[in-house]
Amino acid sequence: MTTFVLTVVGADRPGLVSALSSVVAEHGGNWLTSRMAQLSGQFAGVVLVEVTPERTAALRAGLADLAASGLRVEVTEAGPAEAAPSSAAATDAGVAPDGDSRTLDVTLLGDDRPGIVRQITGALAAYGVSIEELETGTRAAPMAGGQLFEARARLRVPAGTDLEALRAALEHIADELLV
Repeated sequence: MTTFVLTVVGADRPGLVSALSSVVAEHGGNWLTSRMAQLSGQFAGVVLVEVTPERTAALRAGLADLAASGLRVEVTEAGPAEAAPSSAAATDAGVAPDGDSRTLDVTLLGDDRPGIVRQITGALAAYGVSIEELETGTRAAPMAGGQLFEARARLRVPAGTDLEALRAALEHIADELLV
């Protein structure tokens, strides 16, 4: 099987996911996993699909045809699909060993300001942490006014990383950033 990562962007309207999934199915593709969202009137998503090698050219052509309907699809060949890590393997601390690294689920909450994502991702990179999933957003701060920044992330942390030092580095970014 050949595995592709599809990056999808277009003006939001009903039927976009249906059109995309129809093309994948029509060409014998298997939709493995996806992350999709509507962002300020635009639809954006990332999809992992598998297809037999002899059907890859037809799938690529079918996906390219979606541009006529306003949906841009970038197709990137990926390595073999990996099974999702088992949550049953996670320890009580939310960390699962995985060879030379471990998976860590993190939630961050703090006052929003320009540059906060750059600061957070810079701190993670400084510790050699890889971001597997990242979801961010803002919401009203009910008591203090202003906006709160919120992030949920699944991180791949190298074995031996001092988690308390990593937490302190993240909390140092903002006095009120909760990790």
